[in-house]
Amino acid sequence: TTNNNVYEAISIISKRANQLSVKLKEELTDRLAEFATTVDNLEEVFENREQIEISKQYERQPKPTSQAIEEFIAGELHYETPEAAPVIIPRELF
Repeated sequence: TTNNNVYEAISIISKRANQLSVKLKEELTDRLAEFATTVDNLEEVFENREQIEISKQYERQPKPTSQAIEEFIAGELHYETPEAAPVIIPRELF
């Protein structure tokens, strides 16, 4: 689908980037939950190499905004523009 409205294109791309960001955050949270520990002492910090590698792996992935822009340019995003609802003005206002 082609889009000649820059503002609409930005809106579509930002919504897709948000979808990707939420999905990525959920995946990362799920993977890191395996390493969750209950620590009562805030000064005591455990350094887990595997946990650090997983975090670095996610940091190296393309950013959601860049990915959304690429999907939009490639025509991979499918979206619908809702029809504008008619505005009804009460007679009392005339």
